[in-house]
Amino acid sequence: MAKPRVCKDCIKEGVVSKRYANYPGPRCFTHHQVKKKATRLAASERRVEKTYGLTAKQYNALYAAQDGRCYICRMARGHVRRLAVDHDHQVCSDHAPETGCPRCVRALLCKRCNYNLIGWYSAEQLARAVEVLTDPPAQKVLNP
Repeated sequence: MAKPRVCKDCIKEGVVSKRYANYPGPRCFTHHQVKKKATRLAASERRVEKTYGLTAKQYNALYAAQDGRCYICRMARGHVRRLAVDHDHQVCSDHAPETGCPRCVRALLCKRCNYNLIGWYSAEQLARAVEVLTDPPAQKVLNP
């Protein structure tokens, strides 16, 4: 039977751990999760910088300015899935529409608001939706 491996991060921290290092590294489950989260965050930061020209510092400044929430629904906090960078495709003509630059960026949005709301409706359609919520047109016909 093979000798159980000890987590290399536990050793660095000076912790005598009874947890087995069954994950690459070798790492225990706890340190594997920390490493995986850091790797995903770094990949996301690289993708945002490559696609929109926003550094991690700029993204975090936007996130803080929005109180760490989706700008539209104010519910999503980006803990499970980072908030998406919403940008206007028609602002700049010096790059491809699927990419952006800091001049094109509008806000950080959750997936639901970015894809289902902003992605499908124009400004005029959204204005009519606000009108339906604030001053329902059916009431003018049904209850004159």
